[in-house]
Amino acid sequence: MAAPKSPRKGSLQYWPRKRAKKYLPSPNWKAIKSDSAKPQGFICYKAGMASAFVKDESADSMTKGKKIIIPVTIIECPSMKILSARFYKNGKVAKDVLAENLDKALKRKLKLPKVHAKGDLEGSYDDVRIICYSTVRKTGIKTTPDLSEIALGGSYEDKIKFIKENIGKEISISSVFEKGKSIDVRGLTKGKGLVGPVKRFGITLKQHKSEKGQRRPGSLGPWQPRRVSFRAPQAGQLGMFTRVSYNNKIVDMGKGEGKFKNIKNYGEIKTDYILLSGSVQGTAMRQLLLTTPLRETKKQKKKNYEVLEIR
Repeated sequence: MAAPKSPRKGSLQYWPRKRAKKYLPSPNWKAIKSDSAKPQGFICYKAGMASAFVKDESADSMTKGKKIIIPVTIIECPSMKILSARFYKNGKVAKDVLAENLDKALKRKLKLPKVHAKGDLEGSYDDVRIICYSTVRKTGIKTTPDLSEIALGGSYEDKIKFIKENIGKEISISSVFEKGKSIDVRGLTKGKGLVGPVKRFGITLKQHKSEKGQRRPGSLGPWQPRRVSFRAPQAGQLGMFTRVSYNNKIVDMGKGEGKFKNIKNYGEIKTDYILLSGSVQGTAMRQLLLTTPLRETKKQKKKNYEVLEIR
């Protein structure tokens, strides 16, 4: 009989396993590249899940031309507005240009900087990004908007042109992403609180006659060195971690207008929405950041669904 082998439990790629400091993550925008002069991300809110009755039009699919049912995630996407433009020089923030005539309600909800760079958007800089906030008041789930720094695609001149044309205006989800395209979803997972090592790291239960408990490791380490390594699986925080769901297909998108009512733990969708194939992380009402795909796969590109009914 071969010697039993068991690989170590728990990936060290996600470390430390503690609650995230903020709800919306800060992606590596340098890795996410696009030639189109538009935002590379969008702030949205998870509503819930449903079953979509669709017609499969995917090439080389075993169910091509047939009507199938797939799970979809409903995400509400209220419009965004530009709060400020952030300029970078030599990899560091050079200045922030705050938008003029901001909403009065926004000034009451957010702590805006009292001192900011005034003037036009001209100058010699390496890059420029926008600080956006969501008009979440329209959804009815809360009143405090969420902020996020979002990169723009295209050349530097295209970015400046986009900011000048859209500052003070509402940016809709339809102007950023298209139906049938793939996107990445970034956000926090469900919070589980304090859990044991079996659920947290997936270690095997000990034999039922073992001493000092079944749901714990057999040993925390050797006598020497006289300390417990951080690699030893122990109880601690699970959930509320920043994770990325890659290559989610946009099955459908449009305006709420009474299409989705009485969604469990959420309510009614009053603004724009999108339907994503499959599930994404987070609870209902959790803020998420949709971004341009980091590395789109051929398998997801081929998928093509025609939505017939949402159940």
